[in-house]
Amino acid sequence: MSKLSSILEWGPISRVRRNHALEHATLQLLNRKYPGARLAGYSDMQGFWVVGTVSTDELQFTVEEALQRLRSGEASLAIHPNCGTNFAVSGALAGTAAWAAMLGSGKTARDKLDRLPLVVMLVTVAMIISQPLGPKFQAKVTTQANPGEMRVVEIIRYPRNEMITHRVVTQR
Repeated sequence: MSKLSSILEWGPISRVRRNHALEHATLQLLNRKYPGARLAGYSDMQGFWVVGTVSTDELQFTVEEALQRLRSGEASLAIHPNCGTNFAVSGALAGTAAWAAMLGSGKTARDKLDRLPLVVMLVTVAMIISQPLGPKFQAKVTTQANPGEMRVVEIIRYPRNEMITHRVVTQR
């Protein structure tokens, strides 16, 4: 486990995880202010992107609030229910369950069709099990709720037709 911890705290990975947490916290706060708003995000080493209709001033205010709240210990803001991590964990478990159910099923289409109830059952169990695992995986692996000395350097607005995209640039 210590090797995984050292990998997760390695410079580039640590920066992505901290930016991912700030992205999630920002999106959570924006969603509370604007219920039903369609917003998405994507994080990398230099910061994160916010896709959706939000003013640059409102985004700036919300990013700073999110950063402060993470610093104050609100780690739950770093876990987002619609994070791709949740979908990836669910997909990996469901896919593995389907694969396992088909092992030794035979070569004919009929042999494979006979396994369908088993496949459905195992995939359903995998999806149920995955529900708490996705957020736990976010908390332990794909985000780091402690932003440390991170600061927001700039926010750049990219208007594209009806879809607005912002780039939030951070530094440690």
